[in-house]
Amino acid sequence: MSDLSAPYPLDRSARVYIAGHRGMVGSAIWRRLEGEGFTDLIGAPSWELDLRERDDVFAFLRRHRPDVVIDAAARVGGIHANSTYPAEFLSSNLQVQLNLMDAANDVAVDRLLFLGSSCIYPKHAEQPIRESSLMTGPLEATNDAYAIAKIAGLMQVQAVRRQHGRRWISAMPTNLYGPGDNFHPENSHVLPSLLRRFVEARDSGAEQVVVWGSGTPRREFLHVDDLAEAALFLLENYDSPEIINLGTGTDVSIRELALLVAEAVGYRGEVVQDASKPDGTPRKLLDVSRLTELGWTARTPLREGIAQTAEWYEANLSLVRSS
Repeated sequence: MSDLSAPYPLDRSARVYIAGHRGMVGSAIWRRLEGEGFTDLIGAPSWELDLRERDDVFAFLRRHRPDVVIDAAARVGGIHANSTYPAEFLSSNLQVQLNLMDAANDVAVDRLLFLGSSCIYPKHAEQPIRESSLMTGPLEATNDAYAIAKIAGLMQVQAVRRQHGRRWISAMPTNLYGPGDNFHPENSHVLPSLLRRFVEARDSGAEQVVVWGSGTPRREFLHVDDLAEAALFLLENYDSPEIINLGTGTDVSIRELALLVAEAVGYRGEVVQDASKPDGTPRKLLDVSRLTELGWTARTPLREGIAQTAEWYEANLSLVRSS
């Protein structure tokens, strides 16, 4: 096994391809790298390069020959979207990952960061969830298809390391949020979904907002700008086939989250739980001790991050409401 703390400083003139650079995660990583002085960032919107089209992906990487690849491209969504479209979540994500990694290996990309998801861990994993919990129990049924796709991605990283000696790594972020998130009324994750509903309820004068589930499940949330900082940190300070968790090490209940969102947007009505709706995993908190030992911790407090995200959402309302 490689030295977990092996430093690999990246040349700021290195060509870095960020797959999914217009999404919430990819755009945050792009901003971070620009701010750190990287001068040769490349990306391609989906209308220009469909990552599900294998020949097109190979041609793109052969043409541009990046030094570093960051895989921030994925089909993502909340409980409703994952439950409704499991076949698409599995198929699309498998195609994107396989095409991108095979093409990166084809052009001998030495540094690649694959971003997975904390949903890869068993539904009833011991909390906080250690990296060693992977594949030790059944997955959460509401997003098992997406989880299997992500597990396949991290296994591909490990396989390429073993067979070809590439310094590729996999990181498993917790729930992400921030500017550029998907605020779709049905297909978004819990935090942006709540933010949209509370803003609409405030503006319409609604007396109550109904929140799915009992409100008792606990979740961890990492601001996307912190994720971007961590991504660069890992590319320069981590080299191991082992996955590594990315999170804050703290969590809140869904009820507490809803109240924080209500406070951030100035909603004064009643917050009601609909216990007939699914809760999903009872708790999902990552053990981030390995990341902390390497020297990185998250910076953005949840209340501050929600307020910032709410401000961005309202400033971009005409754009996000059409999503």
